[in-house]
Amino acid sequence: MKKKILLIEDDFTIQTQLKTLLSGNGYEVFVVTDFSQTIRQIKEFVPHLVILDIKLPGNNGFEICSQIRTFSDMPIVFVTGSNTDMDELNSIMLGGDAFITKPYNTAILLAKIAALLKRIYFSPQTSFFTWNGATLHLESSMIEYRGQKAELTKNELKILFYLFKNAGKICSRNDIIDFLWDNQLYVDDNALSVNITRIRDKLTAIGLTDFIKTRHRQGYTL
Repeated sequence: MKKKILLIEDDFTIQTQLKTLLSGNGYEVFVVTDFSQTIRQIKEFVPHLVILDIKLPGNNGFEICSQIRTFSDMPIVFVTGSNTDMDELNSIMLGGDAFITKPYNTAILLAKIAALLKRIYFSPQTSFFTWNGATLHLESSMIEYRGQKAELTKNELKILFYLFKNAGKICSRNDIIDFLWDNQLYVDDNALSVNITRIRDKLTAIGLTDFIKTRHRQGYTL
């Protein structure tokens, strides 16, 4: 299935170039044309990745990025002529996954997009994993135990995928963090703890108590 990319770019020339480039490399591309309805169009198209400019009619790219992060973890790539350190820092702090300045190198842009899609929408050979009676459904982002199910966020699914894939082994915090957030700056180590706590709450709700075990100063294991 083709990965879907949404372009939020008001320069028609750049918009056309990007659409041609991405379509020619196997992506399904949708272009936002009504910038007063950007969020609505994102929710309708449900892209796998968003390419976002900063200077836009109406809400700027930073505001749009913040709004997206209230309902989705989809990767966001800023492709912009604004190339100050503060712009790049703001893009990271607001949840952007990559920052590329214009004029961009097409090979680098395509490589960044491919790496993000591969990391975030990992493609394991199987669609589910089972361990001690629990089943992790990768396609539906669900964990199931004795008929009870819990829905997982993208990061919760990736953490459980890593633990299931290494079931019976101790997974260090650093290894899990690298798997989740490689090549990103300013990642708070506490973010992993928060995600593990949320996962444990969901597991407990479906009857899986003490499913994820903490190994002091070593990491986590199933």
